[in-house]
Amino acid sequence: MRLRDLLPLPAAADVALEGAMLAAVEAGRVAHALGQGAPWRPGEPLRLLLVGYLGTRNTGADVRVSELVRQVRHVLGDAHVALTAVTSDARLSAGYFPGVEQVRLPDLYPPFLLRETGRHHGVIACEGSMFKSTFANALTTLMAGALGLAVARNQLAVGWGAEAGRMDAALEAFVARTCRGALVLCRNEPSREVLGRLGVRTTGGTDTAWTFEPDPPEVGAGLLRAAGWDGRAPVLVVCPVNPYWWPVRPRAGRALLDRARGATPDDHYRALYYHDYGPDDRARFEAYLDALAAAVGPFARARGAFVALVGMERLDRRACAALADRLGGAPALVSDEHDMFRLVSVLRRARWLVSSRYHALVCATPGGVPGVGVTFDERIRNLLEGRGQAELCLAADDPALALRLADALERLEREREPLARAVLSTLPGELAAMGGMGLDFADEVARRCPGFPLRALPRDPWAHLPPLGPQLEAALERAPRGAG
Repeated sequence: MRLRDLLPLPAAADVALEGAMLAAVEAGRVAHALGQGAPWRPGEPLRLLLVGYLGTRNTGADVRVSELVRQVRHVLGDAHVALTAVTSDARLSAGYFPGVEQVRLPDLYPPFLLRETGRHHGVIACEGSMFKSTFANALTTLMAGALGLAVARNQLAVGWGAEAGRMDAALEAFVARTCRGALVLCRNEPSREVLGRLGVRTTGGTDTAWTFEPDPPEVGAGLLRAAGWDGRAPVLVVCPVNPYWWPVRPRAGRALLDRARGATPDDHYRALYYHDYGPDDRARFEAYLDALAAAVGPFARARGAFVALVGMERLDRRACAALADRLGGAPALVSDEHDMFRLVSVLRRARWLVSSRYHALVCATPGGVPGVGVTFDERIRNLLEGRGQAELCLAADDPALALRLADALERLEREREPLARAVLSTLPGELAAMGGMGLDFADEVARRCPGFPLRALPRDPWAHLPPLGPQLEAALERAPRGAG
């Protein structure tokens, strides 16, 4: 019986990639036993490989790694660490992580990771959606495989600010096998429960984007004015996605045929990967867009609001364009044209936010922007439940989405001030949790690399945060006393 007789071809391709990654992990284990590799020695910088979803112009992923880099350098000291980040396209991540070497991640990455872990002293997995089948099993295989290689080589192996959710059985088994021995700093308790069942060591934490300092408010205002804002109307920002064309899966045969024919179908993601996107998914996407427009349009007209669409990833441009058509031509600001500093500045100029992007809600928090989440997985739900606003989390496939979103927007306006205070009140607790991850990371470095000259920081989470910018300091001043 062949593998392809047991599994659909796309699933078989995922399992084959997991098998190749397991082979690389075993090769790393053998190499370590033979004394190959580069163990850290006192007196040299700790060389760490950052493995994330970079080079795609995903604003959330880029913001996460930007702040992770700053926190690692703060905790370990600039002189004692050398960082390398993997990227799908260095042109798209250029300038984002000063002082960090960037190396291109190939589509078939197991041999690459085997080689790169051999020249580093440890791995930090950086992606938020680290352990789930929602987007691509290949992404979790990348994260867990990199951690597994570090464990096999007896290196530092840390997953930072991770979320864990539904995984298929083969992927769960892969994570359980590769990540035992790693430490995963989870951004919520449900994620710890998922990984705990797989025998993975975890600690609590949060996301790494909370300390991000965007461009000043006038930059966001300038972008909105250039898009048609009069400078006076209240701003409603909407961050749409296509919730229904995930996951992506490798389809090598189809990719070869498409290349030979010069075809670029609309479900092609990149290289060997295609969106899992059939007629039913397309119909559900249209219904999602219709519902957003049916709620946002009347609300904006009644309030005299200026609607701006923000594409947090360049893949969101299609969703922004389709929603703009339904709204009569609302402007779209998308990450393929605007960097993370400018887009987050725009988010914080909003009076109200409707988002299917987790990091839009996170990055808008220091601006005290109340928001509604329209979600297709657990990330936004976990965030809003954690801040006591579960009723502002709506399901993207809810048949009554238009009505529920219209009601939620009315609530955002009716209760705007208490909701804004509630949003700001979560900030101290999130920052303390992020500092706690820095403290746990320092302890893990001390355990894995005895003799490493850690900075003499107080055992206080706040001392393990990177330096806070003026916008964040001002937000903390506005946060209700006793919050967090």
